[in-house]
Amino acid sequence: MFLQQLITGISIGGIYALLATGYSLIYSLLDFSNWAHGEFAMLGAYVAIVFANMVGVPFLIAAVLGVCGAALISFFCEKVVYRHIRSTGAPNMFLMIGAMGMSTIFQQVANLVFTGQYRSFKFKLPVNTIEIAGAYLGVLDLISLVLTAVILVFLMYLINKTKFGLNVRAIACNAYAARVLGVRVDRSIASVFLLAGSLAGVAGILYGMKYNVFPTMGNIGLKAFVASVVGGLGSVPGAIVGSLLLGVLETFVSGYVSSSLRDFFSFALLIVLLLVKPSGLFGVDVQDKA
Repeated sequence: MFLQQLITGISIGGIYALLATGYSLIYSLLDFSNWAHGEFAMLGAYVAIVFANMVGVPFLIAAVLGVCGAALISFFCEKVVYRHIRSTGAPNMFLMIGAMGMSTIFQQVANLVFTGQYRSFKFKLPVNTIEIAGAYLGVLDLISLVLTAVILVFLMYLINKTKFGLNVRAIACNAYAARVLGVRVDRSIASVFLLAGSLAGVAGILYGMKYNVFPTMGNIGLKAFVASVVGGLGSVPGAIVGSLLLGVLETFVSGYVSSSLRDFFSFALLIVLLLVKPSGLFGVDVQDKA
């Protein structure tokens, strides 16, 4: 039972991590929380649903198209909305307000087009569970766990070992100095939105496979945001650790206490951490960024 709950918790935490790292990357560059980020996951899942269930495309191809769709939506939101707001010199609060507006619009459009009906992917796994050490583990959880682990390892390599990652870290430290040194700031920011959108697309499809796809499923982004705050906003490793911690906590509370208290414990953890260490587990003070 313990192993089963642990694997399930890490699997859910991995989905949170795909979203939370996007929050952290965007926050590290622009100092605002992209409240529309969860909706990118929802839209990516719907794109995959359309191609897999309605068009009849093989599921793996439909999933890739869903990820690409989420990435492009994120990219165009930055290009059309956020970049325009930044170009006016408006405070970062305006970026957050714009993100809130887009979040509502995306939810309403999904509700109008697809109605509030819960939809599931039409595919079958060869087996639903396998037995390991006396515990019955969901195959879907194991697939999600392996896939998210591979993606997150690649993300860490991208951030720490490539020129793209160097540019992102330079902008996060000081955007003006990075621009003076020849970094194409706007292009790097757009690339980060493209990357964050693709991660959200993967998260949305995995979440839709495990549960269902519906217009308000983007609210999972709130949990990912909590995880990124727990780990430290702006810290990618912190977002990953915070997500895994939150996923395991929620699963154990649901399994051993009550599923109705899952959110209570999640937000209680957030409040306690903000009282004890406001910068999060891996976060740094704002003064340390410069």
